[in-house]
Amino acid sequence: MISIAKLSGAQALIESLKKEGVEVIFGLPGGAILPVYDVLYDSNIRHVLVKHEQSAAHMADGYARVSGRPGICMATSGPGATNLVTGIATAYMDSSPLIAVTGQVAKAMIGKDAFQEADIMGITTSITKYNFQPRTASEVPKVVRLAFQLASSGRPGPILIDLSRDVQTEVDEISFTENIGFSRLKHNIVPHPLQVEKAASMLLNAERPVILAGGGVIISNAWQQLLALAELLMVPVATTLMGKGCFPENHPLSLGVVGMHGTYEANKTILEADVLLAVGCRFSDRTTCNVSEFCPDAKIIHVDVDASEIGKNRKVDVPIVGDAGETLSKIYDMIVKSLCRKEKSLWLKRIEEIRSESENVYSSIQESNLSPIKILKELREILPYDAIVTTEVGQNQMWASLYFKVLKPRTFITSGGLGTMGFGFPASLGAKVAKPDTPVLDIAGDGSFMMTSNMLVTSVNENIPVMVVILNNSMLGMVAQWQRLFYGRRYSAVKLVNPDFVKIAEACGAMGVRIGSLEELKNAIGQALKSEVTTVIDVPISPEEDVFPMVPPGKGLKAMIYGALKTSSALAKRSERLKEMMD
Repeated sequence: MISIAKLSGAQALIESLKKEGVEVIFGLPGGAILPVYDVLYDSNIRHVLVKHEQSAAHMADGYARVSGRPGICMATSGPGATNLVTGIATAYMDSSPLIAVTGQVAKAMIGKDAFQEADIMGITTSITKYNFQPRTASEVPKVVRLAFQLASSGRPGPILIDLSRDVQTEVDEISFTENIGFSRLKHNIVPHPLQVEKAASMLLNAERPVILAGGGVIISNAWQQLLALAELLMVPVATTLMGKGCFPENHPLSLGVVGMHGTYEANKTILEADVLLAVGCRFSDRTTCNVSEFCPDAKIIHVDVDASEIGKNRKVDVPIVGDAGETLSKIYDMIVKSLCRKEKSLWLKRIEEIRSESENVYSSIQESNLSPIKILKELREILPYDAIVTTEVGQNQMWASLYFKVLKPRTFITSGGLGTMGFGFPASLGAKVAKPDTPVLDIAGDGSFMMTSNMLVTSVNENIPVMVVILNNSMLGMVAQWQRLFYGRRYSAVKLVNPDFVKIAEACGAMGVRIGSLEELKNAIGQALKSEVTTVIDVPISPEEDVFPMVPPGKGLKAMIYGALKTSSALAKRSERLKEMMD
């Protein structure tokens, strides 16, 4: 069905966004995008005014990850556009559907170093799925339609639409059609049946199978298929950081997150696997650590909708290109024909032994009275099971990954691939816009929170109440931990002199509270859950707190270290290992 109207390019853009069901845009206006903002004034699309364009991209990203729909951010040309870059790259690395709309100088001025001109097309080519720069107003609807389909199809990712100012003001006969007729949008989501048969046979004959689930399971909404297959075969499930939440972490088969700061159970178990079914993950260096030592004796089945990921980082035995949910369903159906539900095997008994070992490991990690581990466990007890948690990047992120159990998909939002400090707070605001009736909490570090703390004003002005728990150690904690362990405690450029976070919150119209005990934390969260404005909870912690377990850089999972150990011989052994790693 085609509808035609005489509109400007700006009107065509807003009308196209409305046809895509867009309800909110996160942005900051400027001269080169003003025609669009003038049209936006008369529309029913909500606009959230940010204090920095990077936060607009992070808000759109958080919105997308929670809702599953593309998030929209908008900025002017030049510095406005370049300020979006970090957020676009964050979304690209984590396969999040985001559409960035940028203003641009007039077509005749492109390439002439005009005021506030930047080659945003060239700058973002490597961090987007595709870039568009329509040259006429009549092209705008087709570009928007294609952008939405590309952002969400196959492996999701960010799209950039760069609009010259004269394209925005140009008036033409504009046609709108749902059918754009691009064959390139067809993706192979149905796995090859022979590969599915090989995978099913390999899993059936495995003695020590493990499933590694990544962010692709969440993106494809395949968590029910994952749970069904795991329970059918009684196979333990580990996740990547981006996959956290795709399998309930209170389930008996859950091993937690694998990798550099993975759980003892996950890292230990995965090394003993004889068959690994990896679904929707990319075998990143933070997951595998030293990839040559990752599952050296296991047969690898790798399922991914993106064919370029298969074999890129780790050689696999059974490659399957296809949608995670579709593939897991077909493997399940094929296995059901061959067996009934498995009873407890020797492999599961071995995993119980590993869990028992892990209790000793975790008990050896020394905790202060108000330690991050206790704080994260207390937060899990207090918050509803469906509360959405975002994280900043650094120690806070890894403590949350290790010790905050996630029970539902799309409720744990973090910057995995790019590791973007400052991501968590604006992402929490975007998540709250997507799910206004769900509690949203940002687990923050003081260094990371300071990067985008100006968004406190936006949270109050735009009525987006979230909670922030700052694990405040007056340090760039993760860097300090590395300097402690591997650089002889030479603290170079990591000590912070922070402002009073309580006063900053209050100055912005938010609530601020500083707590000194778990009981005070419980009371503060209880009040925050009822508050109509954002609440910042400052939690002073020791600057000596480390995140363990940890795999030292360049080492394999078997080189995990666990922090302070109980016996002098163990301490001596650890000292020798650290010295060897430094050498």
